[in-house]
Amino acid sequence: MTAPTTDRPDVLRGLSFLDRFLPVWIGVAMLAGLALGRLVPGLAGALDAVKVAGVSLPIALGLLLMMYPVLAKVRYDRLGTVTGDRRTLGLSLLLNWVLGPALMFALAWLFLADLPEYRTGLIIVGLARCIAMVIIWNDLACGDREAAAVLVALNSVFQVLMFGVLGWFYLDLLPGWLGLDTTSIDFSPWEIALSVVIFLGVPLVAGYLSRRMGERARGRDWYESRFLPRIGPVALYGLLFTIVILFALQGGQITSRPLDVARIALPLLVYFAVMWTGGYLLGKASGLSYERTTTLAFTAAGNNFELAIAVAVGVFGVTSGQALAGVVGPLIEVPVLVGLVSVSLWLRRRWT
Repeated sequence: MTAPTTDRPDVLRGLSFLDRFLPVWIGVAMLAGLALGRLVPGLAGALDAVKVAGVSLPIALGLLLMMYPVLAKVRYDRLGTVTGDRRTLGLSLLLNWVLGPALMFALAWLFLADLPEYRTGLIIVGLARCIAMVIIWNDLACGDREAAAVLVALNSVFQVLMFGVLGWFYLDLLPGWLGLDTTSIDFSPWEIALSVVIFLGVPLVAGYLSRRMGERARGRDWYESRFLPRIGPVALYGLLFTIVILFALQGGQITSRPLDVARIALPLLVYFAVMWTGGYLLGKASGLSYERTTTLAFTAAGNNFELAIAVAVGVFGVTSGQALAGVVGPLIEVPVLVGLVSVSLWLRRRWT
């Protein structure tokens, strides 16, 4: 996937044909996945059975293909400028690990108080902070690649450390304090660590080694002008492949319960809009550049749908309402964040 450089005045002119019509390709992929899951008997079961240690191999393959080209673009020698930016790091932690889970908890109880399974699944989605697909949205919106790599790595560390703690707090402790129904979940922290290693660690190491060895062998100019354009489209193919597989896995559930999907979708729409807008407002108010503000907004709005679905399926079962809520997450997140990429590019042309 070829994102434009940040010094071009006309953003749309810098986009490739594939990138410019990305919403169209994503819509086709979603429909294709739903159709395959609905029309091909046994396909969802066959795809779901291809797992290693609870990780879906088809989805893992798609995410790795999607993330590698973007992480290969990162200039790792510039990461120090991000780690030294306490404003960006502090705002990211605030948005991802304080405001995000709290907002999703409030929305889940506000919109789904009478549907405990969906409510619980939605809260789990809010706890799974994004470490994968957000890199694509950030790159398309001309955000700061180096900042995205650092914030995603920070999210991954906090995910391993805090997911279980926050799950206990928002599903058991806090509802008990408020006199609401409580839910207990039991899952292995090693599964979360494995998810982080596969979906972030593997493409991050591959991207770093590609840049290190490519620049050492042929120089930075060759690496960025010749090598990166060749592997760039792989990110889009990986994204579309992931969407097809994801929707094929749950196509039957989504199409057979449209009213339930609509009820789950409403709080998710509010969540993504509030988190993205909040990230932009905080970044702008803090004096961050457009690139850093964009990265802050997208890393705050995105969620780790693979982890949320894996936890919901592992604890409550593949046909549970919690699992359906997890599946609806990317159903809403993908088109909404694609739309917000366009909004970001519009804001970029008017940024002062």
